[in-house]
Order: sequence, then C-alpha cells, then structure tokens
Amino acid sequence: MEILPVWIEETRVKTYETDFQQQWKPAAFFWALQEAASHHAEHLGVGHRSLLVEDQMWILSRVRIRFHAFPVLDEWVQVETWPKGLQQRLLFMRDFHLSRRDGTPLADASTAWLLVNPNARRILPPAALKHNVPDNGGRAALAEALDKLAPPAGLPERLAVTAHYSDVDQVGHVSNSRYIEWIANAFSLAEHAAHRLQELQINFTKEVQPGEQVLLRIGPDAGDAHLWWVEGVHQADGSRAFEACLRFAY
Repeated sequence: MEILPVWIEETRVKTYETDFQQQWKPAAFFWALQEAASHHAEHLGVGHRSLLVEDQMWILSRVRIRFHAFPVLDEWVQVETWPKGLQQRLLFMRDFHLSRRDGTPLADASTAWLLVNPNARRILPPAALKHNVPDNGGRAALAEALDKLAPPAGLPERLAVTAHYSDVDQVGHVSNSRYIEWIANAFSLAEHAAHRLQELQINFTKEVQPGEQVLLRIGPDAGDAHLWWVEGVHQADGSRAFEACLRFAY
C-alpha cells in the first residue's frame, strides 16, 4: 500500500454542527481536524489502536487555528493534513488546511502532539515511537511556532463548568473540542454576532477528569482590544488546566 505523506478527506457541514448564525461552530473545525488526523495516523501505522498495543498514545498539547471563513449548512469542506516534524525536540507537529471544494480557504491550523504512556501518564521521548512518520520537509500551514502562552493575572471569572459524560473522550479525560465549546459558551450570543473569531490558540497544561470543575477566567488584552485571554483553572487546587488567546474582528 502506498504511504500518503499528505492526507485529504472531505466532510459535510451538518445541522448539529452549526450555530445560531447557520455557520460552522468553532468546535466543528476541531472535530474535523481531529477526525482527519486520526484517519491519517491510522494510515501511517501510528493510530490510537495501533499505539495502545505498544503502551503509547497521542495527547494534543497545543493548537492554533486561523479562520478565513465559516462554511454553512450542507457545504462540503476539504481537510488536508500532514505531519511536519518536531518542535522543541519533543512535540510532534501536524498542520492542516481547510477549504471549500472550489479552493476557497476556510482555515489553517497547526497542532502539537505529545507521545505519552497511557498507564503512567508519562511523556515519552520521540525516539520511543517505533514507526517512521514523514516530516514533509517542514511544510507549514502556519509558520509561527506554537509557543507557551502567558495570560495576564487577575482575569475575571466568567464561567464555571463541570466535566460530565458528554465532555469525556475515549482516553477518559475532557476532549480538546469540549474546551473550545466551553470558551465559546463564555461569550454571549450578542458578542458572537458582533465579533467574528479570527484566530484561536489553546495550550493544554493539565488534563480534566470526569467530575472535576473548571473555572474560566476571561478578559481583553490591556494593549489590544481585539485580543482576549482565557485561562481554565481547576477549582479544587487552583492549578491551570489550559490557557488560550483569541483574536476577534470587530
């Protein structure tokens, strides 16, 4: 079988994936990214089921997505994805380009993944992966490095959420797309109608288990009104579950 270094698949915008403006929800972009990445990983021999046999699994560590346009109900979206090597000698990078069938760009994204032992919840070095993954010459959808984020202190609390059944994925912790939904829910319908999301980066720092409560603290950047900061904090011990920054068009 020919090994494809770049994977392309299509998905149709479904009713339950659209919001009150009849557009694809931000979380739906993440669902599509996750599906395409999973399918390509399986094709490359490093999918979830294959790695579990070797006591390994992928954990999404960081993601940045730049939105160009939001498709509407029944539109077809083409998702192109490819690995692009390592960052910081530990993060496996994978990029994405989403477009309409006519080639109109919808979004570009970059993701960083950690190889983890699922039993010990311990990060493994890249050399532990026993399979070759193409790096595509470092081809990038987004050229910027996925760096750490530093939300300012004193962000006001906007939302408290508890991890329930629908929030938890096959690994047993809150799925990455659910964090996006939590962030989206922290903004009102009026805010979503008035301001279009242009870019989002989220870094996952500590997993959230079923039954745990997370406080979302959100506020605008002091020097840039288009930029908003988010931090999700475990209510039990004050540790940070995730951090994010969002850029809006006004």
